[in-house]
Amino acid sequence: QVQLVESGGGLVQAGTSLRLSCGASGASFTAYAMGWFRQAPGKEREFVAAISRNGANTDYADSAKGRFTISRDNAKNTAYLQMNVLRPEDAAVYYCAAAYKPFVEVIPHPHEYNYWGQGTQVTVSS
Repeated sequence: QVQLVESGGGLVQAGTSLRLSCGASGASFTAYAMGWFRQAPGKEREFVAAISRNGANTDYADSAKGRFTISRDNAKNTAYLQMNVLRPEDAAVYYCAAAYKPFVEVIPHPHEYNYWGQGTQVTVSS
């Protein structure tokens, strides 16, 4: 059992940056691969970025590649999503997710994640 809480969302102008945080509690953070997903109104939840349990491996959606960076600090039980050069189409509720994995896997599929945070709203104005 692990509990996840996202923070760092807000209203920003296009071209600026945000850093989202995902704090984990209740279980060994190092046992979980972590991911970030987002869901805009009227759309399905989509993959943004993922990182393996030891932080060695990462994966990004094409829309995030080159602009977003996922990272984790296992000593702080926290995962991050640094979002640069934000675009209006990036606006969505961003969700942090955790998946228990025995190896250093990267998981881009939402159905493989066991736990989810409540989400944090990111709004990007033109």
